[in-house]
Amino acid sequence: MHRNEAIMKAARTADSDEILHSMKPCILLLSVFAAGLAAQTFTPANAAALAARQWREQHERAIVEEFVSLLAIPNVAADRANMQRNAETIAKMMEKRGIAAKLIAEPGGNPMVFGEVKTPGATRTIVFYAHYDGQPVDPKDWATAPFTPTLRDKPLERDGQVSQLPSPGTPFNPEWRLYARSAGDDKLPIVAILSAMDALREAGWKSKSNIKFAFEGEEEAGSANLERTLAANKDLFGGDLWLICDGPTHPSRRQQIVFGVPGAVQFDVTVYGPRNELHGGHYGNWAPNPALMLARLLASMKDDDGKVQIEHFYDGLIPLNDLERRALEDVPDVDAELMRDFWLGSTVASPKRLAELITLPVLNIRGISSARAGAQAAAVVPATALASITVNPMAGMDQRRIADLLIEHVRKQGFFVTRDEPAPEVRMAHAKVARVVVRPGGYNGARTAMDLPISQELIRVIESARGPVVKLPNWGGAMPLEMIERTLGTRGLVIPTANHDDNQHSANENVRIQNLWDAIELMAALLTM
Repeated sequence: MHRNEAIMKAARTADSDEILHSMKPCILLLSVFAAGLAAQTFTPANAAALAARQWREQHERAIVEEFVSLLAIPNVAADRANMQRNAETIAKMMEKRGIAAKLIAEPGGNPMVFGEVKTPGATRTIVFYAHYDGQPVDPKDWATAPFTPTLRDKPLERDGQVSQLPSPGTPFNPEWRLYARSAGDDKLPIVAILSAMDALREAGWKSKSNIKFAFEGEEEAGSANLERTLAANKDLFGGDLWLICDGPTHPSRRQQIVFGVPGAVQFDVTVYGPRNELHGGHYGNWAPNPALMLARLLASMKDDDGKVQIEHFYDGLIPLNDLERRALEDVPDVDAELMRDFWLGSTVASPKRLAELITLPVLNIRGISSARAGAQAAAVVPATALASITVNPMAGMDQRRIADLLIEHVRKQGFFVTRDEPAPEVRMAHAKVARVVVRPGGYNGARTAMDLPISQELIRVIESARGPVVKLPNWGGAMPLEMIERTLGTRGLVIPTANHDDNQHSANENVRIQNLWDAIELMAALLTM
C-alpha cells in the first residue's frame, strides 16, 4: 500500500492495525531558534492546559486521524459542493462533543458553522472564530497531492521523508510535519478547539463563560458574505469577545497575541498595447509595449524603501501609542535568521525590523503576467499586461477611499482609466489605457487597545498556558476583524497557532506537530477563562 494511501486509510479505520506498524526513525530537529526549544519544554502553570496535555499524550493518534480526515476534504471556497461537505463534517465533529451546531448561509454563500455551549451563571460570552476554507491549489506545485495529507519526518526543504503514522501508543515526534492544504491555515485551530473540549470534558473542567464557535467558509475568498451573515444573526453571533484563531506563531516559536490586523482591498490592473501580439523586431521600437508601461506604473507606486507613493495613501492611519511601541521593542529580533531561511541578501527599509514594518499598511504586487516568458517566450510586443495588487490598510484607513486613491494615481500617470473592457475606439482615442477592477469583498483594518482589562486578562491566561508571549500591536495577516467588531459591537483579538514556516497560501502547506499539541493546551486555557 502506498504510504499516502495508508495515512488516509488510517483516518477512515482508526482501529485498523493492518497498516502503520513501521515508522521512520524519529528525527528531533534542532529548533531554528533557542527560544523555540524553550517553548517545547515549557510546563503550563494553567491547570486546564496541563490537563489537556495529559489527555493529549494518551490520544495523539486519534487526534491526528481526525485532523487527517478533515484535511482530506478539498476546501477551495469556489468549490461549493466540497465546502458543504466540510461544513457538515465540522458540524458532526461538534455534535460528537455535545455542542449544539447549525449551518447558517446567505444565498450564494458557503455556510458558517455555528456552535454554542452555555454555562449557567456566566456573565460574558466568548466567541472562537476560525475558517475552514483554504487558498486555491495547483497540484503540480506540490510534492504530494494537497488533499492527501502526508506525514514527513522533517520539513520538505530539509529532505523530509514520507512517514506512516506511529503505531497505537507510540508518541509522535513533535518536529514531524503534516502536509496538506489548510494544515496550518486554518483547520488546525478547529481540531485543536474540539480536542481541547474532549480533554476538558474528561477532566471535569467547565468554562466560566458562555462559549460560541463561528467557523467561516469564505475567509480566503474575501469574506464576501460574512457581514450579511452576522448582521442577519446578531443575537446568535453576539459576544463580549471574539478570539480570531488564525495565523502563525512568532518565528521564535513563542506564542503571539495580535491586537491589530490590516484590512484588504484587491485590484486587477490591465494595461493595453496593440490589438494582438506583434513581431518584436518589426514593431518593438514603434508599438507601445504594455508590459513596459505596466512596469513603470507599478514602480511609481512605491519607492525603494517600500513607502507607498500614492498621494494621501496614509491619511487616517492611527499611530502606535507608547505602550504599543514598548511592546514592539520587546519582540524578539529574528530578522537575520529569517533572511537566511528565505535566502534574502537584503530587506526593504533596512535597518528597520520586520516587527516595526509589519505595523504599517502594505501595497503588494501579487503577480504580473504579459505574453509568455522563459522557454515559452516569443519575440513579440505583448497585447496586454496584467498585475494583481493587494492593499492592506491599517486601523483608521478606509479601504473604499484607498480604491479611489489608487485609481486616481493611475490617471495621474497618464492613463485613461476604465472599469470595463475598453472598446477599440477607446483604445485608439488614448495613448495609454488601463482597466482597473476593484475586487469585491474588501474590508478595513482594526486594532484593540493593549491596556483594556480583557486584553490584560488574555495576556495573563495565555502566559499561564504557553509562557512569555510576544505582543504585536499589528501584523500583516488581513482578517475581517473590523467587520466583525462594527457589525456586532464587540472586541476581537487574534490568537495564532500555526508554525511560522507553514507555507500558508502556498504549495506544500504544513503544520508542525508540536504546534498542534501547543494549540490544544492553549485552547483549553482559553475555553476555561
